[in-house]
Amino acid sequence: IGKFFEKGLTIGTGQCNVKSYNRYLRDLITTGRAKPSIIVSHHVSLNDAADAYNKYDKRVNGYTKVLLHP
Repeated sequence: IGKFFEKGLTIGTGQCNVKSYNRYLRDLITTGRAKPSIIVSHHVSLNDAADAYNKYDKRVNGYTKVLLHP
């Protein structure tokens, strides 16, 4: 970290503009050009969505990214 400050570097943080990217990323996923499966922890039906959200919110059993299937 000392070298970082010695060189006068700066770090910026913030959230990306999700609305600018969500359709583009969706299209990459549906065409198979992007595979987000590495971050998906659970697949659940829409009937189980409320329960899955509660578990995700509480970080139960490693819920990190949940895909809902109709």
